[in-house]
Amino acid sequence: MRKTFLAVFIITCILACKTHTKDLAGDDKVNIEEFLKAFNDISLPVAIADTALNEFGDTIVISKAVFEQFIPDSALKNFQGKAGQNLIIHPAGKMHNREKDFLLATFSSGKQIKLGVFVLNEKHVFLNSFLLLSNDENDKYNHSISITSEPAFIKKREKFTADNKSLYSRNGFAYNASSNSFAEILHDSNEDTARNSEIINPIDTLPSKGKYSGDYVTDKKNFISVRDGKNPTSYSFFIHFEKRNGSCNGELKGVMNMIDEKKAVFTESGDPCVINFKFSANSVTIKEEDNCGNHRGITCLFDFTFKKKKTGKKINTPKK
Repeated sequence: MRKTFLAVFIITCILACKTHTKDLAGDDKVNIEEFLKAFNDISLPVAIADTALNEFGDTIVISKAVFEQFIPDSALKNFQGKAGQNLIIHPAGKMHNREKDFLLATFSSGKQIKLGVFVLNEKHVFLNSFLLLSNDENDKYNHSISITSEPAFIKKREKFTADNKSLYSRNGFAYNASSNSFAEILHDSNEDTARNSEIINPIDTLPSKGKYSGDYVTDKKNFISVRDGKNPTSYSFFIHFEKRNGSCNGELKGVMNMIDEKKAVFTESGDPCVINFKFSANSVTIKEEDNCGNHRGITCLFDFTFKKKKTGKKINTPKK
């Protein structure tokens, strides 16, 4: 009987040791595997409202001392509350894409809660961070964040007028590996009437001496501007289109690289979008090869042909 009890006791101890999770709430040194284990894989897409931040994430607490073993103190400045308030950190999820980990965490200081994302490379070295959402915006808007599978991070704010009309703005961001930054990839708003009435071409004043530089136009709301790049085999471009009476819009600024005499391609690290360009003497044909949903409406594609505009006139020169 004593032998049986001893055997059960030993097995129980062994199992307990195997299932024990290191305490991350203290000041002890932990390794990266123990740190990452606290972040569960998150199913995408997902949307989080600012009013639900206190319900988002895990109940595990990671101390600031442990967090700073892998994330520098300078990266936490945007997530801390008022001086003197305790900072409580909860892991909220993990995503993996292009050999990088994207860690979500919430930061609570008093009643204030913030949600941030932290990017680690394949060697688990910190690259950058980004503030996604906070529950302390005092602007009478409802704020939320949507995270797509790329991942892209779509910030939305919305409020309703007295006649129940929705006023909103959506700004999308994605991590850009080449610049180690979160670049804006989407802007959509029904509040900016000036922008709706006039399309600002951000590359209009750049040099246009290259073989394919110029403006290719269907009308004032459907065009691509092509300007000289850093070398003869690259071009800067800006595309804007509005289809179906404005119900499906798209806009993209980037750099295309020539792959032969008449063909070019747009692709950028951290962005799943791939667009092919085919030039002729008087036109350019644009076809979306891979997912560019971050830059356009859901039901329309970058897929059209524009005729080259004769020189001497520019489209939509930005107002000074």
